[in-house]
Amino acid sequence: MIYEMRVYRCMPGRLPALLARFEHATLAIWARHGIQPAGFWTNEVGASNLELIYMLRWDSMAERETKWGAFMTDPEWVAKRAESEKDGPILANISNSFLRPTSFSTVR
Repeated sequence: MIYEMRVYRCMPGRLPALLARFEHATLAIWARHGIQPAGFWTNEVGASNLELIYMLRWDSMAERETKWGAFMTDPEWVAKRAESEKDGPILANISNSFLRPTSFSTVR
């Protein structure tokens, strides 16, 4: 099992649009593609209040490449993303890391 941590830094004032897109569009499309979220967070206290941090659970990098590739080209996703950005771009940048739990981790 590996975890992908993704950090989305939003354009000023656009975090609510990103959260709405996840809640009303992204999660249902992910479910259809078998993408498993492990958790979502925003900063309560920290360097930036413009970020959404989330983790995805994968069995392997091969599974990630197959499912993420299918999601990114899904016509419904392409349309929903475009619709959510009709008032301008939501994201300033995205970073991601792939994490493997240690033998003593409470998350496997």
